[in-house]
Amino acid sequence: MNETIDRKTQTDTGAPEDTARRRRIVRVTVAGAAVNAALAAGKLAAGVFGHSSALVADAAHSLSDLATDAAVLLFVRVSSRPPDEDHDFGHGKFETFATFLISMALFGVAFGLLRDAGVRALAAWRDSAAAQPPAAVALVAAAVSVAAKELLYRWTRREGERLRAPAVVANAWHHRSDALSSVGALAGVAGARLLGPSGAFLDPLAGLAVAALVAASAWRLAAPAVGELLEKSLPAAEEAAILALVATDPAIRDPHNLRTRRIGAGIAVEVHVRVDPELSVRASHAIAQGVEDRLRARYGRWAHAIVHVEPFEPAS
Repeated sequence: MNETIDRKTQTDTGAPEDTARRRRIVRVTVAGAAVNAALAAGKLAAGVFGHSSALVADAAHSLSDLATDAAVLLFVRVSSRPPDEDHDFGHGKFETFATFLISMALFGVAFGLLRDAGVRALAAWRDSAAAQPPAAVALVAAAVSVAAKELLYRWTRREGERLRAPAVVANAWHHRSDALSSVGALAGVAGARLLGPSGAFLDPLAGLAVAALVAASAWRLAAPAVGELLEKSLPAAEEAAILALVATDPAIRDPHNLRTRRIGAGIAVEVHVRVDPELSVRASHAIAQGVEDRLRARYGRWAHAIVHVEPFEPAS
């Protein structure tokens, strides 16, 4: 009963560091949404009036970024909540789920770009004389988009890694995919303008290359998110580092049976340790508590640790 009351109280208050973390995530995400909205409008106008199908597709990609910005704001707010009676290990996997949704959105963007660019490339190849090369305004818009989205990617990724927010890092890669999309549009527009009607097919062809880059970014995000949702263990090097951290206490012998998984920005660890069989329960508990404290000091307050204490029996 007391545990339930404590969890409810904890959910209502929240820690100051969680509030500060959430505010920084909101700030970087809202700033990105504002940039995405401005770029989408500008690229759409430049693509329509500048006769660039690649830029119109690029504008659609920027619009999809707005949806992922909204997903980050929603799920990160939920994931910052502490454990409660329905979520004993906290809400960290809401961030993982947001990352997975962003990767699926990117796969959708890649498919749409692939379909649209393929149709337009085939049409331009069959009748290049009828194709109208893009105007200079499309070239300028693509160049501005490349610079803006690359800067936004670098800032968002740095903040996401600093805050240990996988959904923010995933959103940064969505910004990078938009920058790559704009690079493809820029190359296609430049090539079409340089070669004239005979090179008009380069504009939609660039869209095909962009679609492949976006799909690669989606896979880069989806693979670890799916692994976490399916309870994949931490990398072997990370598990070795955890065992070394556990063994820093000289009273601990033979840490073993290590089990790990990631929960959003935190981790869950279960490990068995052997100690002197003559130690009191109080002393054994203090050793186990020391292991938990060291893990939280390294991985943050949402590191969950279960330490099983066993008697050490020397080999006879």
